[in-house]
Amino acid sequence: MDLDFFNIYIMGIIDTSLQFYFLVKTLKKNISPFYYFLFAVCAVIVSDFLSIRTIIGFMAFVLLLTAYGTFVCHADFKSSLLYAALATEIMLLCGGIVNSLMTISFPWMPDFFHEAGNIAAMLICEAAALALSGFCYYIVYRYFSRDVLYPIDNADTTMGMQQMFLIFIPLLMIFITSTYISAVELDFQFELLADKGPAEHIFNHGQMTAMYFLGLLSLFCSLFSYKKLQQSFRLSTEISLLEQEEHSLNQYVEEAKTRYDETKSFRHDIRNHIAVVKKLLQSGKLEEAVSYIEDMDDMAEKMSFPCSTNNPVVDILAGNKLGIAKSMGIDVGCSLLLPYPCGIRDIDICIILSNVLDNAIQACKNMGTGAERYIHVSGRIQGDFLMMETRNSFCGKGAFKPGTGLSNVRKVAEKYSGAMSIETQENVFVLHVMLIIPQ
Repeated sequence: MDLDFFNIYIMGIIDTSLQFYFLVKTLKKNISPFYYFLFAVCAVIVSDFLSIRTIIGFMAFVLLLTAYGTFVCHADFKSSLLYAALATEIMLLCGGIVNSLMTISFPWMPDFFHEAGNIAAMLICEAAALALSGFCYYIVYRYFSRDVLYPIDNADTTMGMQQMFLIFIPLLMIFITSTYISAVELDFQFELLADKGPAEHIFNHGQMTAMYFLGLLSLFCSLFSYKKLQQSFRLSTEISLLEQEEHSLNQYVEEAKTRYDETKSFRHDIRNHIAVVKKLLQSGKLEEAVSYIEDMDDMAEKMSFPCSTNNPVVDILAGNKLGIAKSMGIDVGCSLLLPYPCGIRDIDICIILSNVLDNAIQACKNMGTGAERYIHVSGRIQGDFLMMETRNSFCGKGAFKPGTGLSNVRKVAEKYSGAMSIETQENVFVLHVMLIIPQ
């Protein structure tokens, strides 16, 4: 069998299939084996025209792998691009390490390994490269895949792109360095022992091997640093949620104190009010009695919650937020019904509502004068699910970019294995939140 045919087609199909398998596993997808074969064939055709060890060939192969991850695996483009570059770079570095080690030991190999067209040496080299690549893929999948995917899947678009470049740029620099090493190594690949002495031969290729190892080590150091950065990012997000919980709790306590004092004062004076009404009726002053009762009704109305959800804590929050909106001339409505208790922590429901209502109020506030401004909140328990919807008007100009507030909402939704979705219809912004009630 021709050595070039074996190297390009047979081993090329095996190498690219392993890379595609790594991509599919890290993206947590299941696809038909047919796509593995189809990708391997496409990759071999590309490598037949472009060397993967050139920048153009590297980018072409990464884009091909990314396209399969995006359109075949139906994964996010940024995640597919990042893992495609990572898979390709690991394969190149592992291949470089094995080739350098084989070159060092080449003069001491048996004579039949030196024969032109011998596949034995190629088999050993490729098997070792595949084994090393597979081990590196396992380490990445086992210890780094979640931390690399996490911010891209859950952060806003700008943050996700910035975080992706924290890994992608070091990957590109390591590739450029390894490409230069490969070009230098090619100048004295498979040198005859007669041309240069064993000491210089070992020294030259030993340097190459060490540089490939350093490249692979740098790659894993970048992943480790990125993992720590993401852990710090998640910790700061959790701290932000805790601070918001503390702020919300303080609001609830102050609101509860105010309402308690008002209720206590009203209860203290109720006997006097009843006595006044009784005397007015006894005196035949019906109109004055009705007017006095109406004043008492207004006082009682001020002490009641503007939004009745059956949950006293949520009533305080929703009443406070919607009261602010109403004072700004915004039409408000609330048809949220929550059994008390409902299996979901009050503070988590309040985090959702406070962020959603704050965003809705801000959106209505930014609308021009004369525009229709409204906020409607609805929701109820359906089986084991809590479904909430907030519908509000907004200017509708430009693409909507979720901020920290909605990221906190998504965080709470994920805590209860639920989901958050956003829908915009001209000048209407609709936010859906679904939570699974713990059993």
